[in-house]
Amino acid sequence: MQPNGMIFWDWNGTLMDDVDFTHSCLNWMLETHGYPQRYDLAAYRELFGFPIEDYYRCAGFDFARHPYPELAARFMEHYNAGVPGCAVTAHAVDTLQTLARMGWRQAVLSASRRDYLIEQVSARGLQGFFTELLGLADIYGVSKVQLGTDYLRRTGIDPAACVMVGDTDHDAAVAAAIGAVCVLYTGGHQSRARLEKVSPYVIDDLAQLPALLETI
Repeated sequence: MQPNGMIFWDWNGTLMDDVDFTHSCLNWMLETHGYPQRYDLAAYRELFGFPIEDYYRCAGFDFARHPYPELAARFMEHYNAGVPGCAVTAHAVDTLQTLARMGWRQAVLSASRRDYLIEQVSARGLQGFFTELLGLADIYGVSKVQLGTDYLRRTGIDPAACVMVGDTDHDAAVAAAIGAVCVLYTGGHQSRARLEKVSPYVIDDLAQLPALLETI
């Protein structure tokens, strides 16, 4: 692909390595709400998905006992207290720099609430790489399709010249909905097997992305 479009980056699990922490948050939520089940990392990566409400249901939360809005608020309180300890993903900075030198414009397209996204990106010194930080208006993590669609309509960027880089099958669905190519990273919140079902372009290291884009 020619670098005349836009790379849309997912944030959680793609540019920010919060997978181990988010997995621990799930088990903490189960424990504090009185559920017996616990999940190891491999099982978590088979469970996690969007919308988050469905993921909670799959993990075994009973919304009759614990309504989803209450669970979401409790999770975010715990998550936000610990997320400053989450590092930038390995080779993310070098990859962002390489893509910028190649001429790619870059934005973050996230299911995180936008104010949280801005804070987390800024805290890691990455804001200078992005023309836009696109996040949701609430904490419920439903979908970012509309965010991407609205942005492309507003800017006039050709979707066929765009790439969505993420770590979940939802990122593949977003890419398909907005007309972009999808590249998925295996170090995030879902297993390689799940990612390979939804995208032909799967990488194990973000540093592989620039060379891959030259072959697509």
